[in-house]
Amino acid sequence: MSKGYAVITGASSGIGAEFSKRIAKEGYRLVLVARRRERLEQLAQELDTECMILIADLSDVDECKRIMNELNSIDIDVFINNAGFGYCGETLTIENETELNMIDLNVKAMHLLTKLVLDKMIDKNAGYVLNVASSAGLLPAGPYMSAYYATKAYVTSYTQGVAEELRRKHSNVYIGCLCPGPVDTEFNKVANVEFALKGISSSYCANYAITQMFKKKITIVPTFKMKALVFFARFLPTKLYIKIAAKQQRKKIYK
Repeated sequence: MSKGYAVITGASSGIGAEFSKRIAKEGYRLVLVARRRERLEQLAQELDTECMILIADLSDVDECKRIMNELNSIDIDVFINNAGFGYCGETLTIENETELNMIDLNVKAMHLLTKLVLDKMIDKNAGYVLNVASSAGLLPAGPYMSAYYATKAYVTSYTQGVAEELRRKHSNVYIGCLCPGPVDTEFNKVANVEFALKGISSSYCANYAITQMFKKKITIVPTFKMKALVFFARFLPTKLYIKIAAKQQRKKIYK
């Protein structure tokens, strides 16, 4: 028997597509949300489960509200806020529209969709919300990707805070955040960046995240390397860490 629905935003490629494949194997029906219809239709054909396709640009708050209104009558068991992007460059050379779109998608859409879906889940006292952040969100700052780091810090801080509120209410509803390091996806091309560390596969990242989500792990960091980096970064003076990060990030632009 099919379970309820799992909603995945940014499902058309990368980690989002891999989330869809793993969640389908778990027996959930899927709602695939993204801007690219052809990609979603192709993915739906590959999945052995019922799929609903919703086309939306979630950087528009009205589109977020529309999507949730369309989903009002279905039982959502899992909601994965995966849509997002980054960009690398000197802050004053990046188009304002690019950074504002990033904030709208990475922060405002995640925040609004989380609240709207939690409202549904709390009523039935069950459900899983996974917000895709980044290891960047667990580190002090990232010069040359300053806006991106700031958006992901918002995701991790917001998610961890809400998780504690739910714990204090003795709620069975779960919320957590995925904080990977580099992942081999289209992110690098869109972000105008080439990472120094070797990226993990989107399949490994998604499968690890879902396993940890069902274990109700709140902050999910997929690799030992990134866990170690986040851990040891705590012991460096913030000013020194940011200087080191700036040196490394700048290399990505001026290779």
